[in-house]
Amino acid sequence: MPAERAAEVPPLTVGGVSKVYKSRDRGTVAAVRDVSFTLAPGTAVSLVGASGSGKSTLAKLITGSERPTSGTISFGDANVGRLRAGGLRRLHARVQMVFQDPYSALNPVHTVEYALTRPCQNFLRMTGAQARERVRELLETVGLTPAAQFVEKLPHQLSGGQRQRVLIARALACEPQLMVADEPVSMLDVSLRAGVLTLLADLRRERGLSLLYITHDLLSARVITDEILVLRHGEVVERGQTKRVLQDPQHEYTRQLLAAVPTPGNVTAAGTVPAPNKAAAAASASREHDVTEGRAT
Repeated sequence: MPAERAAEVPPLTVGGVSKVYKSRDRGTVAAVRDVSFTLAPGTAVSLVGASGSGKSTLAKLITGSERPTSGTISFGDANVGRLRAGGLRRLHARVQMVFQDPYSALNPVHTVEYALTRPCQNFLRMTGAQARERVRELLETVGLTPAAQFVEKLPHQLSGGQRQRVLIARALACEPQLMVADEPVSMLDVSLRAGVLTLLADLRRERGLSLLYITHDLLSARVITDEILVLRHGEVVERGQTKRVLQDPQHEYTRQLLAAVPTPGNVTAAGTVPAPNKAAAAASASREHDVTEGRAT
């Protein structure tokens, strides 16, 4: 991890954050309850839990897509919960998200080049020529080579793993300091997951990024993160160094999550992943996300 880059990255601090939604049927629903943690510069933390545990809600709060009911979230000197349009735009130049579903996160009528030039132009104010050159660099970075073969492709012409790499390239386009990856491999075929996890781990190490990795899979958390926070019903029930939590879980819920994981064939005892196999999984797609492209929300 480049020391000079890590020194530039501010900490992410989540302090006593709760998020309560109003429901006609059930009155109020607390999706997140008094969560606190700090993501130190250049480190990787996993938020782990089953569906409905509050992981994705926390991601929305951290990226400014939603505001906390109580508590504070700060990234450096930015109080995320108080940011408006201009402040959110500046935040999104520093904090980018990799979405879960590679099949719905890319506009089906736009090429790969278009999807990647938008954040370059909107966030970095690049000219068209500069953005196109940057696109080729980004594709090379995420392993889509030669880049010339991918720039004019539409999403339906890419495999699932290739689409997810495009999403990672789009998140990297504006040189963010923090990447929030929300279940980035859960929609992929097993044969593709190892490659995407390895890519995220390499990017974090080489670029000095901070990484917040959201997953229900404790084994994938083992591969790429330093610390784990286990969420249940919106509350943190266990936290600690990744190796310690996986080898000696203290909370019954953590033990249940581990017991539910099938015996892995693609994770070694050292916590590394082998080189991925190539596979294809094409499907139709739908929409773009403002947070990645730099449009005001």
